[in-house]
Amino acid sequence: MSFKYSKRKIEKHTISSQFLNDERTLRIYLPQEYDPLQSYPVIYCQDGAEFFNFGRIATHASQLIEEEGLQPMIIVGIDVNLPQRSAEYAPNGNRFIPYCNFVTQEVIPEIEKNYATIQDPAHRIFAGDSLGATVSLHLVLDHPHLSHKCLALSGAFFPSTQQRLEQEEDLSWLDMYMLIGTEETDVKTDYGVFDFLSLNRDTKTILQQKNTSLYYVENKGKHIWGFWQNELPHALSHFF
Repeated sequence: MSFKYSKRKIEKHTISSQFLNDERTLRIYLPQEYDPLQSYPVIYCQDGAEFFNFGRIATHASQLIEEEGLQPMIIVGIDVNLPQRSAEYAPNGNRFIPYCNFVTQEVIPEIEKNYATIQDPAHRIFAGDSLGATVSLHLVLDHPHLSHKCLALSGAFFPSTQQRLEQEEDLSWLDMYMLIGTEETDVKTDYGVFDFLSLNRDTKTILQQKNTSLYYVENKGKHIWGFWQNELPHALSHFF
């Protein structure tokens, strides 16, 4: 890693949630030239620690800003409570609605109170991997006043999510980046083993039928951070 990329600032905050009856850590990446008198778009990442530690999203962002001239952004990683992950990220989970309320009514207001953000749906992105991509997409669908953009890494787009998409008449307002690995045909989950490649291809068809502004990528890769990490710079470049 180049020394200059290590100069970016990452802050950690603990937020207490009334909806989850729990505390969560937020990791906030600020670009090197962060100026509170300016305003910045924000990416909200599920599995926050994993996005920062395994996805190296802060390093990628710093490098792209410095070398490629990408628009500087704030990145917020929302740490997950692993034993509760499926309950909070899966649409049929018993903590799904409380988690979505936590993000929309507690996390976003907290960030926008303390940081210089652009407060409109075109400049908020929800991002996630696997079930984290699922809850990110549902957050956008259910709260279009907050965000029009979703970054999905190998989304766990089961029939319940596909049915949710079918309810929409027009998704031309949705800007979505989808990545799936061609080797993701037998992914083990809490719900069994699934062909994520087929699930994503089927979801792609639905999104296209709904006129989504969709950037869809299939590359050789498995359902692991080693695959997603290498693809994140392309995803960031898509949005910025």
